[in-house]
Amino acid sequence: MVGDVLQIAGLLVGGIGTIGTFAVTGMPQWRVSAFIENNIIVFETIWEGLWMHCIRQANIRMQCKVYDSVLALSPDLQASRGLMCAGSVLSSLAFLVAIMGLKCTRCMQSSWRDKGYIILTSGLLFILSGAVELIPVCWVAHTIISDFYNPMVNVAQKRELGEALYLGWAAAFCLLAAGAIFCCFCRCGERNRNYGYSTPTSYPMHSQHLHRKTESLYSKSQYV
Repeated sequence: MVGDVLQIAGLLVGGIGTIGTFAVTGMPQWRVSAFIENNIIVFETIWEGLWMHCIRQANIRMQCKVYDSVLALSPDLQASRGLMCAGSVLSSLAFLVAIMGLKCTRCMQSSWRDKGYIILTSGLLFILSGAVELIPVCWVAHTIISDFYNPMVNVAQKRELGEALYLGWAAAFCLLAAGAIFCCFCRCGERNRNYGYSTPTSYPMHSQHLHRKTESLYSKSQYV
């Protein structure tokens, strides 16, 4: 019963992390314009993402434009685009593998031991995808904070942390949590199997010995 709850919880948390990863990859709110010092044009907000940048005016009109070239991006955004795509693929693969490893699913007549290995593989993939997603999110956040406090950077070019970064941290945490849940489930299942295999070994031999002893006594009584 506990194992079923762990599997369902891990699948739900992993699904939330996977959906969040895809959302973060497509969101343009990685970098948001900062309103400091003389840059107090509050009716215009600039968003910079991995695929496009947007200008929102007075919460009414928004214009977005896709980047003309990858070279137009900064080095951190260039690397983040590839890493987030890799994280999306890994999280999707981990989610599909987790579905195949559930007890309620049947795939090519897999045994319970094979199911445990499938769940372990899914957990490792979730952990890997979470780590891959953390790298670009933390990298971009570090660049934004460094530029914000750098006096050599122009005020108009300074940015703040966007909503996509916070969502990326939450999605990465969900992926890591899902991986930990599946790995713990696999570990607990392995212990239960070892306990189940080791404990009943002495009883059949003992019962067989008693059966042979009663047969020998019965044969001697018949002989007398």
